[in-house]
Amino acid sequence: MRLPQIINSLLETDMYKFSMGQTIFHQFTSYKTTWTFKCRNKDVHFTEEMVEEIKEQVQAFCQLRFTEEELEYLDNITWIKGTYVDFLRLWQPRYEEFTITTDAPCGLAIDAAGTWLNTSMYEIPMLAIVNEVYFRMAYDYDVLLKQFKRRLDEKVRLLEEDTYRLSDFSEFGLRRRLSAEAQEMAIKALAEVELPEDSNFIGTSNVYLAKKFNLKPVGTMAHEWIMCTGQGNHKHNPAYSNWYALDAWVKEYGILNGIALTDTITTDCFLRDFQLTYATLFSGVRHDSGDPYEWGDKMIAHYNSLGIDPRTKTLLFSDSLDFERATALYDYFKDKAKVAFGIGTFISNDTDEDALNIVMKTTKCNGMDVAKISDVAGKGMCKNPDYVDYLNRCIDYRMKNDK
Repeated sequence: MRLPQIINSLLETDMYKFSMGQTIFHQFTSYKTTWTFKCRNKDVHFTEEMVEEIKEQVQAFCQLRFTEEELEYLDNITWIKGTYVDFLRLWQPRYEEFTITTDAPCGLAIDAAGTWLNTSMYEIPMLAIVNEVYFRMAYDYDVLLKQFKRRLDEKVRLLEEDTYRLSDFSEFGLRRRLSAEAQEMAIKALAEVELPEDSNFIGTSNVYLAKKFNLKPVGTMAHEWIMCTGQGNHKHNPAYSNWYALDAWVKEYGILNGIALTDTITTDCFLRDFQLTYATLFSGVRHDSGDPYEWGDKMIAHYNSLGIDPRTKTLLFSDSLDFERATALYDYFKDKAKVAFGIGTFISNDTDEDALNIVMKTTKCNGMDVAKISDVAGKGMCKNPDYVDYLNRCIDYRMKNDK
């Protein structure tokens, strides 16, 4: 490797990978998935040297194992069960499940295929590796880090001065961070600053840094959860994906670990399944696409229609946020519901250069296509337009006929 090893612990992933991973282990061990990388930036190109470095970094990642100290940390999280910890004691990434080539317009193509139990754990470290390799090899990294620190210092100053009001907020930026060094710098600064009462830094999705800085590891479910539980069983009508996902989650966690993601097959379809039982059991909902104000008002109206006081529920916003947008949302919703924020790239990769817009998404489950139909165009990713059309027709039929 030309660069220092980027991923040095299997805890260096987002918390929701363990939330979903435990439930996959207990309920969906036979499921197999394919994941595909995509760079949405049109002006970004990965050189052959970058691709070779990415391969070597992934090989190094695949040599890691959980330490007993790390497993003890996980075992002490309330909702993690000993059976899953025992599985993780044996688990190791497999380089043979990756295909990494230059066969893409951006110069980098990545696929991972294997059991869902394995491949789900690859997404976040993979994206972190791609990001750091790109920014260290395409730019003068020391210059970028100085820009990052200057902007971070300004953020901290404005937080201290109460310019921003962020309620409970967490850092969600591992997958698109400038580097491990930069993310740790940001987490340390936010953990140490004395914030006014309107802002409370509660944690990070990065489990490794949550452990290191004694913060809360934050995260419940991602789109893959709804896509695979709802579309991976080919006997299921995919327009009911949310019901299958919520049902499996409640079987695993009861009232624990309960923030539901709403936009995998549109929030309107989600609300057909998010009725009194689930709306009561889940402590809140997460926004990840579409107009956040319309979404929040819609969720509040839905809670009210069920006789649930929305002020007892959390609206977690996590879509392309900066501190200014989060403050505006907090001011609008603070008296209507509990408000929380997951803020990613703005914290972990804020420099004078544009951040990468890269994703790695589930594209197949159990041999067939899966897709996300979010609340805004352009966020989905499926290799088969015929399946997307089929899924849209299923959703449309249900919304018109399932009253």
